[in-house]
Amino acid sequence: MQSETPWEPDSTEQVIRRYSSMVYRLAFARLGNRYDTDEVFQEVFLRYVKKASGFTGEEHLKAWMIRVTINCSKKLKNSPWRLKTQPLREDLAFEETQNADLYRELQRLPEKYREVIHLFYYESMSLEEMSRVLNRKNGTLRTQLTRARAMLREFMREEDYV
Repeated sequence: MQSETPWEPDSTEQVIRRYSSMVYRLAFARLGNRYDTDEVFQEVFLRYVKKASGFTGEEHLKAWMIRVTINCSKKLKNSPWRLKTQPLREDLAFEETQNADLYRELQRLPEKYREVIHLFYYESMSLEEMSRVLNRKNGTLRTQLTRARAMLREFMREEDYV
């Protein structure tokens, strides 16, 4: 009988380096501003440092990072304190006007659509991977992607980008 050695992730520093941009982008896609995104980013990696074991592989670690980012973003967004505040207007500097336009239009999408667009296009996740991470059916995700694309097309048409 072969004994399986448990999977051990790389050092904490390497894990943070590997997943930092994914966590930051996903939190930003959900929250829409840098300040809240920074807070969620720190919380996700603080939780990782506290946990840092029990992962069965790289895929499990990535799914955990995505799930914790989504949960922390949702918790921050729904906090009673935040419900009584006004958002700061934030203009990001983009090198290309097209990227700035796309960013503005993405922010107009409802959160559930921004989330699937982000995971599908920016994290290159398949519907099956997204289904596991978001705990949604493939059909639901496919519908959300279709609707998000249609909404983006309509937003872009309204603004004469297309």
